[in-house]
Amino acid sequence: MINRPNTNAQRLKRHKRVRAKISGTPECPRLNVFRSEKNIYAQIIDDTKGVTLCAASSVEKDFEGSGSNKEGARKVGKLIAERARARGIEDVVFDRGGYIYHGRVQELAEGAREGGLNF
Repeated sequence: MINRPNTNAQRLKRHKRVRAKISGTPECPRLNVFRSEKNIYAQIIDDTKGVTLCAASSVEKDFEGSGSNKEGARKVGKLIAERARARGIEDVVFDRGGYIYHGRVQELAEGAREGGLNF
């Protein structure tokens, strides 16, 4: 019998380890990424108050495209940057959520940078 590693449990361990060091403040909130098989989600969070300041995802009704590819992830990154800039947020700390900085996570980050966020 083949024992496959529980990759989500491993990701959660990595995420927990990173979150011990990264925290969002009102001056520099945290840009969190969650990636499922079909969609991608991004939130900007102030951890001192425990409040989500703005969010964007590929599930929204007016979103055109697919969240399961790089183009969709880049669009979500631009959308979260646009919403953050509207709220006066320019500097964030990037929290990749335990995922490897590659593929859709990287495209979301680059889209957010194109939209005007600094991290």
